[in-house]
Amino acid sequence: MSSKIVVIITSSDKEVIQTAVMYARNTLKFNWLDDVKTILFGPAEQVIANDPELAHEMKEICSTGEAIACKFISDNEGTSATLAKLGVEIEYVGTIIADLIKDGYVPMVW
Repeated sequence: MSSKIVVIITSSDKEVIQTAVMYARNTLKFNWLDDVKTILFGPAEQVIANDPELAHEMKEICSTGEAIACKFISDNEGTSATLAKLGVEIEYVGTIIADLIKDGYVPMVW
């Protein structure tokens, strides 16, 4: 069984995003799994970029792990620079997600 996950955060609901961020952060902090990647995709990008509490939590994730936001969405929403300042990589994520799944990462979509 794989011990690698990709946490894909898409929701616009702050409570859902908080839960996803908490899980990703704690999995990294306490080494619950071997590898954790976090991907922001869709409405979550705008919410995180504009919410100081969520932005701080995302910065914590980036300090210990890898987080990527969808470039297409963040460019269209004007959040690329804000997310990048948090340490989030800005990339087109379609093939990244597909490659992670091919590499055995279990997707957790929030």
